[in-house]
Amino acid sequence: MPVKKLIKSGLLVVGLLVTSAINPVQAQDIQAEMVVIAHRGASGYLPEHTLPAKALAYGMGADYIEQDVVLSKDGVPVILHDIHLDTTTDVSTKFPDRKREDGRYYAIDFTLDELKTLTVTERFKADTGKQVYENRFPGDFGIFKIPTLEEEIKLVRGLNHSTGRDVGIYPEIKDPAFHHAEGQDISKTVISVLEKWGYNNPDSNSFVQCFDWAETKRIRNDLRYQGKLVQLLGENRWGPPEGTDYDYLKSGDGILEMAKIVDGIGPWLPQVISGLGENGKAVMTPTLIAAQRAQLLVHPYTLRADQLPKWAGDMNIALKAIFDDAGIDGIFTDFPDQVVQFLAQNPAS
Repeated sequence: MPVKKLIKSGLLVVGLLVTSAINPVQAQDIQAEMVVIAHRGASGYLPEHTLPAKALAYGMGADYIEQDVVLSKDGVPVILHDIHLDTTTDVSTKFPDRKREDGRYYAIDFTLDELKTLTVTERFKADTGKQVYENRFPGDFGIFKIPTLEEEIKLVRGLNHSTGRDVGIYPEIKDPAFHHAEGQDISKTVISVLEKWGYNNPDSNSFVQCFDWAETKRIRNDLRYQGKLVQLLGENRWGPPEGTDYDYLKSGDGILEMAKIVDGIGPWLPQVISGLGENGKAVMTPTLIAAQRAQLLVHPYTLRADQLPKWAGDMNIALKAIFDDAGIDGIFTDFPDQVVQFLAQNPAS
């Protein structure tokens, strides 16, 4: 059972206090419960994809913790949201001569040892140096490092052991076509790590996600991965991977095709809720209705307390629309504590 169902709202505090309430035998049922997915960790409070952000998300009661995975030059899966380094690290200071012709610094051009010398900060704009989210963790407090996928797995597994909880992982395979062009098979590498740690069957407490539909099919059909898969959905105007047509995937036919391969979809939140109707309830999109009819799990991204949808005046309005009105199965969020608190105060009937 997810931790949110076990927490009294008055006891919900930031930190590891929530972990002591969980019994080791209380495993969650992903088909029956609404889940909280910590987007890049507790990234509303600590720099994204750092081990402290993941530990905080765990302590806040998240059911799953996300890992965006790219490869180093020596083929080690590391946790970064982008294939680039220049908007979350001090790479331009430490390695000023290592940028490519486009002016960007790529993780795949650096060995793991080199990546480990970098300092990770809150995300900032490359042209101005200003933080993207100004009220989050101060960028000049540079005390964080880039973790590997295995380090994150060890952190989550270690906390599961010491607390008796069963928090899952939710890795995303980033830009597989780019990695292939660079001579590296990121999907095969990541799947081998997951299989090593037992995340390789339908009952594993994990999901693997990817924006590239051709690669998602390859993971299932060619690499024979038996764990749970999620197809991420973007917009064609964002420049999708070659061979991926998001307009088609969002259609009824596309949903039925995906249902043959994946266990769920990860849509952009506006793709499943278009706003609030005159009655104040969520307006569900055809994509959401089709996915629910196909019995696909739906885990939209990304709910942020400091960047709410235009139709939501506060987090509670957004969460009521997502869970109570639309019946969505889970949500990616930078603020897992606030979602956990909402679900604790508003348990499903």
